[in-house]
Amino acid sequence: QVQLVESGGGLVQPGGSLRLSCAGSGSNFVILKMGWYRQAPGKERELVATISSGGTTNYADSAKGRFTISRDNAKNTCYLQMNSLKPEDTAVYFCNADLFHGTTRSYYWGQGTQVTVSS
Repeated sequence: QVQLVESGGGLVQPGGSLRLSCAGSGSNFVILKMGWYRQAPGKERELVATISSGGTTNYADSAKGRFTISRDNAKNTCYLQMNSLKPEDTAVYFCNADLFHGTTRSYYWGQGTQVTVSS
């Protein structure tokens, strides 16, 4: 079994920064693409950013210029550096991984971490 565990969420004032981490654990797996999604109350889950195993990144328009996604393949870990946070960034942030577990390709989700931007 493979698990994704997020950390780093919390309460921050507008204009502040947070760094989220997502660590994959388990055995016999290889992660292809990793990404961050978020879901605000009453809204659908939306893409924030993705990163391929080779480092190619993709950002939602709302994240461009403020958020940076990165990964450490040796640690099976993905990060999301969030700067200049706004109240509208408040949401539960979920990590996602497109991976092979043995010969089976699947999408895995973490449990989510709450980010609240408020004064």
